[in-house]
Amino acid sequence: MRMPCALPFRLCIIYLEPVADSNHPEIEPLTRTQVLMVMGVTAVILLAVVKLWQQFGSASLLPVRLTTEAVLLGLGMALAITVASSVIYRLWPAYRRSANAYLELILKPLVWPDLFWLGLLPGLSEELLFRGMIIPALGGGITAVVVSSLVFGVLHISGSQKWSYVVWATIVGLMLGSIAVATGNLLVPIIAHVTTNFASSCIWKLQH
Repeated sequence: MRMPCALPFRLCIIYLEPVADSNHPEIEPLTRTQVLMVMGVTAVILLAVVKLWQQFGSASLLPVRLTTEAVLLGLGMALAITVASSVIYRLWPAYRRSANAYLELILKPLVWPDLFWLGLLPGLSEELLFRGMIIPALGGGITAVVVSSLVFGVLHISGSQKWSYVVWATIVGLMLGSIAVATGNLLVPIIAHVTTNFASSCIWKLQH
């Protein structure tokens, strides 16, 4: 089983703690409509933040350039993240418990066509904000990558018992931020993020 690197973290914040808590077995799972609505609204909010930042801030969005190299780098990064997540899932029990609860919560109510949006909306909106705006706004160096990754990780928190997911989200943020700065092309982490979410979701669906 693979854990998607960054499915909509607001869903995790709002719902995962009670669902994963064995002391609350009466909690109902999310419906397909709830998952899609929260995912869509969150993407709109993040994109609105990016547009407002562009309008009133001094930082410029990291360029998005469509090249063969960017596509290949993005796909390679997606493969690396997916494989690393699979290894961590098998070796780290705390992460495995968080992953199981999270995937059950988010993916179980969805049907196959929904997985396209599950990959695209969070992957695009989160990359535009965390890598596209925050990193340039902080100077575009190592410190900017670290800070944006820490914020990315903290916003994936789902309760004190789910700290392992925060650690993994921060690591993924460091990987995506580093490739964004190294290439100067936001398309690379966008492709990596979207592909990882989509591929991991498909794998989970096939296994369940």
